[in-house]
Amino acid sequence: MSSTELLMEGVELMLMGMGAVFVFLMLLIGCINLMSWLVIRFVPEEVPVTAAPRQVPVPAAVPVEPELLAAIGAAVRLHRAKRAVS
Repeated sequence: MSSTELLMEGVELMLMGMGAVFVFLMLLIGCINLMSWLVIRFVPEEVPVTAAPRQVPVPAAVPVEPELLAAIGAAVRLHRAKRAVS
């Protein structure tokens, strides 16, 4: 066989292979579209079921002692005074 015959045989084989892949991909796309159409047509969409919101018990407020409240207030004033100086 000459190199020209080998080259032409290679091109022919390449075109046959590419054609086979193209046909397979077109069939695959057709099947996917057909299945999508069938599912949309024959399978009804399910309505999502939502659960009722849970009632979370609110804990009772814990009373804050006046001494603790005074200490927190003093700490905040001291922190703000230090920030104002810097």
